[in-house]
Amino acid sequence: MKYRIFSAVFLLLAVLSLPFLLRKDSGSVRTNTDDADTVVIISAHSEPMKHELEQGFRRYYREKYGRDVVIDWRAPGGTSDIVRYIADRFEAEFRHFWNSDGSNPPWNANIAAAYADPKTDRNPHANAEAKLARKKFLESDVGIGIDLFAGGGTYDQGKHAARGFAVDGGLQARHPEYFQTDVIPQEFGGDVIYDSGGRYYGVCLASFGICYNADRLAELAGKGAKAPKRWSDLGKPEFFNTVVTADPTKSGSANKCYEIILQQAMHEALPKDGKVRPEDLDRGWADGLNLIKRIMANTRTITDSAGKVTRDVASGEAAVGMAIDFYGLTEQEWNALQTGGKPVIFYVAPEGGTAVSADPIQLLRGAPNRKVAEAFLDFSLGQEGQKLLDFKQGVPGGPEKYALRRSPVRKDLYDARYRELRADPDYNPYQAGLSFTYRPEWTGRYFSMIRILIRCLTLDVQDELRHAWHEIIKAGGPSAVPEAMQEFSRLPFAYRDAAAAAASLQIRPGHSALDVAKVCRRWSDEARKQYQRAARLAKEGR
Repeated sequence: MKYRIFSAVFLLLAVLSLPFLLRKDSGSVRTNTDDADTVVIISAHSEPMKHELEQGFRRYYREKYGRDVVIDWRAPGGTSDIVRYIADRFEAEFRHFWNSDGSNPPWNANIAAAYADPKTDRNPHANAEAKLARKKFLESDVGIGIDLFAGGGTYDQGKHAARGFAVDGGLQARHPEYFQTDVIPQEFGGDVIYDSGGRYYGVCLASFGICYNADRLAELAGKGAKAPKRWSDLGKPEFFNTVVTADPTKSGSANKCYEIILQQAMHEALPKDGKVRPEDLDRGWADGLNLIKRIMANTRTITDSAGKVTRDVASGEAAVGMAIDFYGLTEQEWNALQTGGKPVIFYVAPEGGTAVSADPIQLLRGAPNRKVAEAFLDFSLGQEGQKLLDFKQGVPGGPEKYALRRSPVRKDLYDARYRELRADPDYNPYQAGLSFTYRPEWTGRYFSMIRILIRCLTLDVQDELRHAWHEIIKAGGPSAVPEAMQEFSRLPFAYRDAAAAAASLQIRPGHSALDVAKVCRRWSDEARKQYQRAARLAKEGR
């Protein structure tokens, strides 16, 4: 009996081991994790992106340092979730650091508000306690157990830099040749590519556009639907209940897309002489926000991730969507492989609304594996890491398994000698001819407010918004019911009052989180009432 049991167990183990014995070598770099260096990276990157960066970095690290390395990826959610997580962890760790020194005053709300506030030093109302907390934080090596934050956009990483969560990654000192204007410029199209203080570096460039499903458009042809070419097309009545967008409160990339729509509208509102007048900016701001409202009223789905938009369009769940270029191009390529070279999903850059922004990486304060993190930064902006982004699968220097279709930040990789190696040889963001120059002073400072405003005017009142728009469409469209459309288009404030509105969303002495919530609730309540009035006016034919 004993031998029968032993034989049965041996056979079971042999069967279980067959897949591992017969598995072909995938070409991935094998790593002895018991004797490997580690770098911890928090990111919302896709799995293909993580895979290719990890394999490429392992090869680079082994060749340069003669050691194995492992990337410990962390992903608590989308960009907004990551930003909140980093802020919460730094507060908890600095509080522990502060309380461990008996000479410090007891931890309190004043210290919590001041230690990571870049305004503390120049705030005439900040007391000595607040200034001490800020000084000690910036002089400390307090960390959160994470080395690098990758992705998320320059707005959020810029805020981390200002707050003190990010520190100089040292790339300018180690590799000044990277930062020549003919390799990596500091600014492009009005947007910052890398921080002069080294607290974040753009790794790749991204633009925003429109994806559509050709089969679904054919079904909608009877309603007059055509392939969309401009952002304004997504707000047309014929696309009611067919649009997919991402939630700007969950996705920093999605919020950047909405900001670009606002920027385009504000540019188009300027007179031909180019002079900037307050009334023109007011009009452009209103036009842009109301276009966003119509787009959100047309939605069938609002996702929590920008990457899900193209999948919904490709599957036919939605007819059109707002997409990041690399998601759109990758989904189009993948769809073509599945359909024998005849894709149903297509990606287009919108006419009049193209802008380019950087997707960055930054070294966090107190990084536990700083030397390895610095090596990853060197790799990411060096040719080894940059080639992985937009070289074809399998070519020298290219990805091994996934074509990432992301535009490298290095200008030298767009040289003619690399043309045949690139997955998108005809696309050069530095020569694409931007439709307008991004003006950060217009909307950049209101980036956080924009996502909250969109939430209050559309997401929190989605049912009333969609119902009002549907009634307007049924009544014959906006021109047929001008009073209803006027009510639908009301906004809580004009652009010239945006600074005061943004300030009302800031927690500060005398203005608590409860006060901020009241402001948001007032905006949502007013929007709900106006959509209800708009629906009633549309039914009355007014």
